[in-house]
Amino acid sequence: MNKSFLVAGSLFGAIAVALGAFGAHGLKEIVPPETVTTFQTGVQYQMYHALALLIVGIVFEKFSDKWIKWAGACFITGIILFSGSLYLLTAFKAADQVGLKGIGIITPFGGVFFILGWLSLLMGVIKKN
Repeated sequence: MNKSFLVAGSLFGAIAVALGAFGAHGLKEIVPPETVTTFQTGVQYQMYHALALLIVGIVFEKFSDKWIKWAGACFITGIILFSGSLYLLTAFKAADQVGLKGIGIITPFGGVFFILGWLSLLMGVIKKN
């Protein structure tokens, strides 16, 4: 097992639950519904990839190689870029900040890292003799 990925997955999972609860209860009072939906998308993808990190941490024991490490690193990067950018967009909307919505350009890069993470995990499993 790779303890770093297990720790990261557990931490990102706990944060996703806390943010999800905030989004379901407190956020509705300060931003419009479409912004809540954006925030919830960030939470949802964070939780999916927190679980993916737990899988990577466990799979690492049997398929220990650079591809599995890349998968974990890509999932972490994806969470930060994808979910993080959606959280920032929500915060800017809540603070009535205009002109800072260009941060949304970061979101697709996070999505690319998610895809690369899944493909790296696939390569790590396939390349195992």
